[in-house]
Amino acid sequence: MPDDHSKPPHATDGQGFATRVTHVSRPSVRSHGFVNHGVHRGSTVLYPSCAARGTINDASFDKHALTYGTAGGPTHFALEDAIAEVEGGTRCMIVGTGLAACAVPLLAYLKAGDHCLIPDTVYSPTRRLADGMMAGWGIETTYYDPTIDAEGLRALMRPNTKVLYTESPGSHTFELQDIDALAEVAHAAGAKVLMDNTWGIHHYQPFQHGVDVSIQALTKYVGGHSDVLLGSITVNNDEDFHAIAAAGRYMGHYASPDDCWLALRGLRTMAVRLKHQEQAGLEVARWFEGRPEVLRVLHPALPSHPQNALFKRDFTGACSLFGVVFQPRYSTAQIDAVVDGLKLFGIGASWGGFESLALPTTNYVSRTATSADRLGGPTVRFHIGLEDTADLIADIAAGLDTLPR
Repeated sequence: MPDDHSKPPHATDGQGFATRVTHVSRPSVRSHGFVNHGVHRGSTVLYPSCAARGTINDASFDKHALTYGTAGGPTHFALEDAIAEVEGGTRCMIVGTGLAACAVPLLAYLKAGDHCLIPDTVYSPTRRLADGMMAGWGIETTYYDPTIDAEGLRALMRPNTKVLYTESPGSHTFELQDIDALAEVAHAAGAKVLMDNTWGIHHYQPFQHGVDVSIQALTKYVGGHSDVLLGSITVNNDEDFHAIAAAGRYMGHYASPDDCWLALRGLRTMAVRLKHQEQAGLEVARWFEGRPEVLRVLHPALPSHPQNALFKRDFTGACSLFGVVFQPRYSTAQIDAVVDGLKLFGIGASWGGFESLALPTTNYVSRTATSADRLGGPTVRFHIGLEDTADLIADIAAGLDTLPR
């Protein structure tokens, strides 16, 4: 039997986010007594009788049903329950990477002859999936301006449009999408609404805005320490869960229970990390706005962001990832040299960990429905970690001071 995932005696219904992520999906004291779940590794599941094994097909999508290792075990189930709580959904499937979390629902709802709408700002590996394997399978994709309104989206819908994919804010350029309005159009046409909610984490509650499937890279803030690769696919009803779980299992998707355990551990401190990193990110972003080398800062929580009103309407907070556009008088090579000289910022992909990152994005942004160079100057994406902001600002200032005036 799986471990008892019932809530501890101090139930969390109606309590704050920090309380919920501290207590959700922890083992009951009536189980084994330890605060945290153990790591359950296994492939074969043994049944007490042939008759019990005969129920395997009926139980294959039941919550916490043990059927075979690839369908998950107690460690997976604990993380799935916790992420469903974070996103306000009912069921969740954990997969091995954030990209897998993007791919599984797309392939669950699309087949040859279908049409998919994807924002032009989408995470680039998802674009490569659409332009490569999906196109090879006869699935057509149209990329759209992420700031499109309902009427504009309605004009792009076709009788065979089965999926509206969304990502708000968009990778690298941080445009927000009015998901409520777009979801209404998509649902009226019978299409599913998928959303990459990694930036929103829990600050954006997707199922309150018409999303059918919410995707997250748990590699980021949930793991929190840049040492796991995981993705989550969360839904709000059994029908969508069955579609997602079937597709994932058909393709053999699986996540390591050791990584699930690390993600559960990271989840317990996520609320305090998020709060600190949100404030630190805003502090550094506001400082950038005062620098003469900077053309503009791409942070939805700043009043200067063109969609700040939409941010305040839909989000309860922000994460620590934002972009900086430097003045066009500087070359990409000059900005790269500044990044190379930073002492407290790593140069690398991903984000959400305890360490700060700076990633030049000029010439790395693919756009087909909108202009890739409309930002106006060289760009760098910054992730603010847990370091003292005064030290981070001093590090960046020393780099910017090397630029010609």
